[in-house]
Amino acid sequence: MKSPWILLFLGWLLPAPLAQGVSKPNFVLIMVDDLGIGDLGCYGNTTLKTPHIDMLARDGVKLTQHLAASPLCTPSRAAFLTGRYPIRSGMAAHRHVGVYIISAASGGLPQEEFTFARILKEQGYMTALIGKWHLGLNCEHSSDHCHHPKAHGFDHFYGIPLTNLRDCQPGHGSVFYNVHAHIPYGTLVATLATFFFLHATGVIAVSRRLALGLVALLIVALALFGLFVLTFPNFNCFLMRGEEVVEQPYVSENLTQRMTSEAVEFLERSENSDRPFLLFFSFLQVHTALFASPRFRGKSLFGLYGDTVMEVDWTVGQIIKTLERLKLKEKTLVYLTSDQGPHLEEISVHGEVHRGHSGIYKAGKSTNWEGGIRVPGIFHWPGQLPAGKVIDEPTSNMDVFPSVVNLAGASIPNDRQIDGRDLMPLLQGGVERSEHEFLFHYCNAHLNAVRWHPANSTSVWKAFFFTPDFYPKNGTACFHTHACFCTEGYVTHHDPPLLYDLSRDLSESTPLTPTTEPNFTSIVEVMVEAARVHSQGIKPVVDQLSVGHLLWKPWLQPCCSSLSQLCRCEQDHQKGSLNTEVEIHSN
Repeated sequence: MKSPWILLFLGWLLPAPLAQGVSKPNFVLIMVDDLGIGDLGCYGNTTLKTPHIDMLARDGVKLTQHLAASPLCTPSRAAFLTGRYPIRSGMAAHRHVGVYIISAASGGLPQEEFTFARILKEQGYMTALIGKWHLGLNCEHSSDHCHHPKAHGFDHFYGIPLTNLRDCQPGHGSVFYNVHAHIPYGTLVATLATFFFLHATGVIAVSRRLALGLVALLIVALALFGLFVLTFPNFNCFLMRGEEVVEQPYVSENLTQRMTSEAVEFLERSENSDRPFLLFFSFLQVHTALFASPRFRGKSLFGLYGDTVMEVDWTVGQIIKTLERLKLKEKTLVYLTSDQGPHLEEISVHGEVHRGHSGIYKAGKSTNWEGGIRVPGIFHWPGQLPAGKVIDEPTSNMDVFPSVVNLAGASIPNDRQIDGRDLMPLLQGGVERSEHEFLFHYCNAHLNAVRWHPANSTSVWKAFFFTPDFYPKNGTACFHTHACFCTEGYVTHHDPPLLYDLSRDLSESTPLTPTTEPNFTSIVEVMVEAARVHSQGIKPVVDQLSVGHLLWKPWLQPCCSSLSQLCRCEQDHQKGSLNTEVEIHSN
């Protein structure tokens, strides 16, 4: 039997469990866009300096097997907010395009979905989203805002409804330039050559009027496409405050500074309220096209990407310092992550490498290799979570939903399947194993892989039903398409599935076989059966990323001026920013 003195000593070391009647905690949830797990010092990077994020990990809990529910922005964020696989809400595409790239599209996170913001608002929380949304905007007209953050529980919104595309930054080209990668030029040339040959030899007779008409139609189509690309930033790169468009197109210079200032102001307002708060700070960075505020440009040794990571870290530092100044640090759970892995295919129009680092993990964004879904997972809460703890158990960004809802004293919705699991017992040391025995990895709406962490085992098995077709460089990314696709013609199916044991092969370098793994057949059978049972539990819903929900609809177009004036305004670009002179660490 343990001595009472030993028990007392252990009680001093362990974080105190939340007591009955304790005031509801505050939440600051920070999500970086396309940040690689290998970009942070606390995850092994020795060249990029991220002191503020590293401090969060040093004084909090660091998850080393934290997983995005999808390797793409829109579905990953839908899963994060709802605690559900994105296919359950219709936020997983069945075709190539798996995210929203047009603001006047009608798809979005359905209103019947519960986000943690909506539930916390009902519990009396002040709620704010600052930064990127990327989950839709309107349904039937340009101001119904059926998919707006406000419709999903955020009282305050200051940010962009889409994502930061190349088109939004002058001189960075257009995301539509990559459309040429999908045009079968060889087939078109062969078809035209055959047509002209048959016409010249008299096999096919075409009137001059028809030929000129076809040429004119081609010219008009090319002109319309060029006009669409030219005006795309005006219609799709805009900044909103609440439900009002305040800058269109937005100016990226100092935009992160302005958003940081907005976050600080929200925290200061919260101090004067007797209500708890939820702040979701959703970075536009480090998604391309890259941008950094002037005082950060040229400060790293790794070009614009390194400068951008430095600015992200600075913003995290400003938020933490504000919590300290307002004496809210011990009352606030801070969480930091990325929505998926780095976009390895990103090279600027000038040939510069504009991508992050996956560390030892394979591939990146748009794939379910570990580099595409294994993301930073840091939880910081002095007095409630232990400092310096590292957990290597499978966890998901969907787990934030039940964790936050339970801490706020609310009930988890029982009328739908919630796939996330409350992380607090694991974070506080009450249990040693994750509640996730199986996790399912989707590539858009296609079940791509299964992860199995058997009870009483250190193995983490991962089975791929199909894998993207890599085209070198070094076989690590899909450079031919700018992003890896999930559909036929871009993947290779595997029967039996490719099997890895991540406890022995973190980089997924060598698939196992019946020769190298004696239990290969039985392991695969268990995982295939788990996938079958899971798939049977997926109920059909409206596809929010169908072609009809992705197309531009003029009557849905948000404008701060008239369409004839190309939706231009500069109302918000003079908003003040914080002083960045302090603590800019050169790499």
